[in-house]
Amino acid sequence: MGNEVEEKSQQPQDEEKVGNVQLEEQAHHEHEDEISPELEALIQTDPSKGLSPSEVEERLARFGKNELPEKKKNPLWKFLGYFTGPISYLIEIACIIAAVVGDWIDFGIILALLFINAFIGFFEEAKAESALDALRQTLALKTRSWRDGQLVELDVTDLVPGDVIVLRLGDIVPADARLLGIGVTGEATEGDLQIDQSALTGESLPVSKKKGNTVYSSSIVKQGQQLAVVTKTGANTFIGRAANLIAITADEGHFQKIISKIGNVLIWSTVLLVIIVLIYQLVKFRGTDQGNWKVVLENCLVLTVAAIPVGLPTVMSVTMAIGAKQLAAKQVIVKRLTAVEELASVSVLCSDKTGTLTLNELTFDEPYLNEGFTADDILLYSYLAAEPGANDPIELAVRRAAEGSLEVLKNRTSQHDVPGYKVTSFLPFNPTTKMTQATVANLETKDVFKVAKGAPQVIIKLVGGDDDAVRAVNALARRGLRALGVARTIPGQLEKYQLVGMISLLDPPRPDSGNTIRECNSFGVDVKMVTGDQLIIAKEVAARLGMGRVILDANHLVDPTKSEAEVTEHCERADGFAQVIPEHKYRVVELLQKKGLLIGMTGDGVNDAPALKKANVGIAVHGCTDAARSAADIVLLAPGLSTIIDGIKTSRAIFQRLRSYALYRITSTIHFLMFMFIITLAEDWNMPAVLLIMICVLNDAATLVISVDNTQISDRPDKWRIGQLLTLSVILAILLAGLSFAHWFIANNVFKVEPDVLHSIMYLHISSAPHFVIFSTRVPGFWWENMPHWIFATCIIATQIVALFFSVYGIFGSKEHVAPCGWPWGISVLAISLVYFMLLDLVKVYVFRHWDFALTARLFPTPARKRKLAARLDERQKHVAIKASWHKVYKVAEAYRIATAFQKLGKEQHLPQAPTTAEV
Repeated sequence: MGNEVEEKSQQPQDEEKVGNVQLEEQAHHEHEDEISPELEALIQTDPSKGLSPSEVEERLARFGKNELPEKKKNPLWKFLGYFTGPISYLIEIACIIAAVVGDWIDFGIILALLFINAFIGFFEEAKAESALDALRQTLALKTRSWRDGQLVELDVTDLVPGDVIVLRLGDIVPADARLLGIGVTGEATEGDLQIDQSALTGESLPVSKKKGNTVYSSSIVKQGQQLAVVTKTGANTFIGRAANLIAITADEGHFQKIISKIGNVLIWSTVLLVIIVLIYQLVKFRGTDQGNWKVVLENCLVLTVAAIPVGLPTVMSVTMAIGAKQLAAKQVIVKRLTAVEELASVSVLCSDKTGTLTLNELTFDEPYLNEGFTADDILLYSYLAAEPGANDPIELAVRRAAEGSLEVLKNRTSQHDVPGYKVTSFLPFNPTTKMTQATVANLETKDVFKVAKGAPQVIIKLVGGDDDAVRAVNALARRGLRALGVARTIPGQLEKYQLVGMISLLDPPRPDSGNTIRECNSFGVDVKMVTGDQLIIAKEVAARLGMGRVILDANHLVDPTKSEAEVTEHCERADGFAQVIPEHKYRVVELLQKKGLLIGMTGDGVNDAPALKKANVGIAVHGCTDAARSAADIVLLAPGLSTIIDGIKTSRAIFQRLRSYALYRITSTIHFLMFMFIITLAEDWNMPAVLLIMICVLNDAATLVISVDNTQISDRPDKWRIGQLLTLSVILAILLAGLSFAHWFIANNVFKVEPDVLHSIMYLHISSAPHFVIFSTRVPGFWWENMPHWIFATCIIATQIVALFFSVYGIFGSKEHVAPCGWPWGISVLAISLVYFMLLDLVKVYVFRHWDFALTARLFPTPARKRKLAARLDERQKHVAIKASWHKVYKVAEAYRIATAFQKLGKEQHLPQAPTTAEV
């Protein structure tokens, strides 16, 4: 029955004219691989004999096995890879120094943190090779082929170009092959093969393949039987090239790049300052016990450990892991932890159509009805002419629509009968007649009539022509709807037919897709449709979803007459692309990424796997193939895209927490380095190691609960503005350092406290002042506009109360050079820290309000920034001009709409018309 629609596009123009109006041909665009002349010569095999053993051996040596290449990374090397990176390197150096000086407590703490970070990364990340494994599982295992005059069964891995294979109903196509149009024993075959290649190309229905067409590896034969000659095997096949795209995609994740940038700034700052302190102390205390290299190195170790953001990867990993758990409760499964953060920054979502935006099942749309017939009539007659038990998607759509709408079919006792009617004879679909016919008896009136259902041009010809019906079919075809004609005989005449109408069939949008797209747009995420289906179908679906209708065909992506910049601009401006293959989807993602955009990609088929792997966030939707699931970072368990909105909201909340912690941690690290560096050089003062370790352990442990804190969700894609982050951190750190120097000089020079008491006072200050700043950094606005979660606030304050008791009572004792500072000092220091964070909050808000890229380009005018700023200004001017042009067009269209409405109203009310010239 699939042929009823497909054959329509393959008829010569002179046969399409069935009345005064000609049926318009809507060609099916099929991707065809190019075959080189050399390969063409190799596949001219005699179908009755096949290849000889010597030819098989020579071609196996030349083309290799028919299997996808397998490259697996050693798990040990994969695990060791998590010990690389700026922060890891500095922690490892600190670990070595601790071992050299014999500080085994610090050595154990540092080593434990190093392994915790590595284990989190190793066990949470998805294996890169799993996508390739899933692709291999879609391939057939055995096939039948003619070899040396014998029809033999062999492993698909042994196939070579030129092999003649048998394709039958239910077979998985074992390699790319060209249909020969003959049966197993050389007889001519009647009808084409119906091939389900939806997982490869995204087309929602099986496609009709005739002699000379190519069938692709891993697609499925749904109808028919033919011989085919193998054209490509292994990595050269359609699916093999998709596997290759997955294999070469090994870009460093966006989040890893951000962490590396932050880590590099902190680490090089730490290394530089520690080396200066090391050289200074070795020179100044040369020849004394203080100048012993082990003592100096131990002092530098303490400084290094306190400065290294050792908790940065752990806190961020735990925050994302908790976020992943929250998403799992909403049926969004996260396979790669950093995808949680990256989803918050996605500004473009490229979505597959079939099965993602649509239901991937044919349904009835508004039918064209001949005068005197109703929608129930066309459903009943099409059901009577439907082939019972046929697995064809069009027949299934007919039966499903009729059974869901007609009352007579809802409560019947037998699922095979239609109450009140009896089908006395049935002619199934025939490729020659292109229709099905049924003879039906009305049990109540005893009348007998015939019903026919088939290709529109056949049914219209059957009823003797109908220009209105032809126009209706053409209108449906222009919108990408599949038409199916239905006719019945005139009462009392079994050979004269009258037209009932035209069924229109469409893979409809999911009920929630339109709303999901609108919500994505409200969050600043542009949704683009990228589908392997036909252009007219994509435009129709886009219109129904409320998307823009600037849908381009895939040729725009590989147009040799356009530059890379022009193609990229097409990608950015288009609302989608149709008739794409995996390479095209991959290219769309790649081009948009080169523009600096973070891209999300959704899909469910093998054809989506390379783009899912390439995208910053690959999202496999409900009912996806194993290949898509393996290549994706996030898997949706609920049908459709609606759960993506939950994902965006949750990921943006998590992003705010991550940025809050990063800003706090960078600020506290720079503050500590700045204060300790200057005070060490100026006053030869340092803090006992145990106090510094306590600051690290208590404060980093407390910030783990940031994962439950309240946040403000941004209505635009979030972005790591590293320049803004570091500049604000430096400003806050300088102000904190000013407070630290004030504390130190007032306690030491004004109140002249004992050195051990000074240690307690400064410990409490360095522990509390930067730590309370997290109440400010957690939101971009004023801290009181979004109050912290009570658990988060309790943990932060509790750690400082513990620090207060340590200071007030001098818990660590004189052995560690610590003495009690008393309650007045303790309360004063804590109160000043609390008030000071509120003052710093004003500074933060002012910086956030006035900071933008233009300011950065003016303050630090590098050539790259100047070019980027000029490009942005040019883009903004273009956008304003285009918006003004669209506004003019909209005003004209609106005026025309109003005029048309008045004209229509006038006709409805039978207003008197102006006399024509003839009447005058």
